[in-house]
Amino acid sequence: MQDLGVTVAPEGAPMYQQIFDQIASRIRSGAFPEGYRLPPTRALAAELGTHRNTVVRAYAELEAAGFLTSTVGRGTFVKAWRGSEPPLAASAPPERALPWASLVSSAVRSEPIRRFLRYRRDPAPREVIDLTKMQPPDELLPLELYRRCLEHALKAHPDKALGYAPRDGFRSLRARIVEDLARRGVPAPADDVIVTTGSQQGLDLVARALLDPGDVVLTHAATYAGALQVFAASRAHIVGLPSDADGPDLDALRRLGARRPKLLYLMPNHANPTGACIGRARRAAILAWARDAEVAVIEDDYAADLELEEAPVPPALRALDPDVIHVGTFSKRLIPALRIGYVVAPAALKPHLVALKHTTDLGCSATQQLALGEFLDRGYLVAHLNRIQPAYRARRDALCDALRAHLPSEVRWQRPTRGLSVWLALPDGTDPERVFDEARRRGVLVAPGHHYAADDATHPGVRLNFCWEPEERLREGAARVAAAIAATLGRDRSGPVLDMV
Repeated sequence: MQDLGVTVAPEGAPMYQQIFDQIASRIRSGAFPEGYRLPPTRALAAELGTHRNTVVRAYAELEAAGFLTSTVGRGTFVKAWRGSEPPLAASAPPERALPWASLVSSAVRSEPIRRFLRYRRDPAPREVIDLTKMQPPDELLPLELYRRCLEHALKAHPDKALGYAPRDGFRSLRARIVEDLARRGVPAPADDVIVTTGSQQGLDLVARALLDPGDVVLTHAATYAGALQVFAASRAHIVGLPSDADGPDLDALRRLGARRPKLLYLMPNHANPTGACIGRARRAAILAWARDAEVAVIEDDYAADLELEEAPVPPALRALDPDVIHVGTFSKRLIPALRIGYVVAPAALKPHLVALKHTTDLGCSATQQLALGEFLDRGYLVAHLNRIQPAYRARRDALCDALRAHLPSEVRWQRPTRGLSVWLALPDGTDPERVFDEARRRGVLVAPGHHYAADDATHPGVRLNFCWEPEERLREGAARVAAAIAATLGRDRSGPVLDMV
C-alpha cells in the first residue's frame, strides 16, 4: 500500500478531521495529483490504528467538499484541482498613467479624509506602548463563549447561516437588541431596528439619507473622526459646537439655527475623544431646540455598557424623544471582528435607510448575526461585561494614577467614569502634532486632537486609550507622555528616547 504520509494523534483534533486536513493539504499542494488513487478505507484504518468508520467519515467529507470522487468497485480518486496554478505575471505599467489626482471626487479631497491619510501610520513595534487602540485586548475577548454560539448557529440554522440575511437583519437578533436596549433604558420596537456593519455603516446610511452637498451638520467641537469623514464624504459643511461642563452651549445652538442645520450629531454619554457627558437638563433643552428648529438628531452610544463607576447614566436621548436616531455597536464592549452595529430609526426614515443599505452590501453576515443572537439569548453579554468592567477599571486607575504623578500642571484632564479613554487638554497654542511626534520618539503612541477637530477653533489636546495595554505598560506610557508634553512645552524632562521617527 502506498504511504500517504498521514498520521493521527489521539490528543489532537478528532481523528477524522486530522485525516481530512492532511489529505486535503496534499491535494492542494499537488502531492496527490488528479486521478491519484487513495488506499481502501480498511487498509488505511489498519495502518493508522483507528476504526474504519473514522476513515470512511474522512473520505466522505473530502468527497462532499469536492476533493475526491469514488466509484463502487473501483476505488477513491483525487478530483481535478484548480487551486495550484502559478499566479499570472503583472501587466506592464502603462506608458502614461491616468491623472488620478484630478479624477478623484471632492469628497476624497475634503479635510477629514486628507487628515486620515496624513495620520495613517505603520503598525508600531511591540516595544512601543500604544495608547491609540480603542479595542479589547486579546485576553479580554470572549473566545470560548462566542465559539459555542458560532457552532450552534451553523448546526441549528444550516439553511440560514450561509445564506443572505434579511435586509434589516434577522428579526430574532433585532428582538435581542431591543431587549439589550431596554436594559439600558433605550425604548425601541424591533421594527425600528436595522442591523448594520458596525455603527460606522449606520452613520453613513443616515448621512446619505439626509444630507445634500452644502447642508450644515453640527457636532461636538472635538468628535469621532469616523463621523467627520462620513459627513465630509456627503460634502456637508461641518460646524463644531462650543461646550461647557454640561454639554453643547444652548446660545450657540440658537445662533446657529439661523444657518438652518440639517443634522446634529452627539455622543451624549462619553464623547470621543474628550469623554464629556451631557447633563440631563441640557439633553432635554437640546432636544427641545432641535424639534423647534426641525433638526434631525443622531445619538451615538458607542461606549454603551463601558461603565467604570456605579454613577447613574442620564436618560438616553431616544428615551426623551422618539424621533432621535440612535446608533450603537458591539465592537467596543464585545468583539471588533463581529462588525455588527445597529440603528434605531424613526418609522418614516427606516425604509430609506434599508434601501440605501441594500445598495451598499446586500445584507450583513448571516452567520455572525445568528451567532450574536445566540450570544445575547444565553445571557453571555452580561456575564462578559461582569468580566471586562473590573479589568478596564484597573487599567484606567493605573493610567490616571501615573498621569497625576507625572503630568505638567498646565495640562487639564479628568478621571473618566465610563468609556475607554482620557482626554488631555493642552495649554493654548500647543501643537498636538508636536506632542505626538515627541511621544513617538519616546516609544509611546497618542492620538493628536487635530484628528477629531470639527473646525479650526477646537481646543488642542491628545487622547489616551487605556483598554489595549496592560497596567504596567500604561504606567510607563503615562510617564513617557508626560515627558513628551514637558519637552513640547520647552522643559527638558528625563525619559527614554527610542527615536521611532
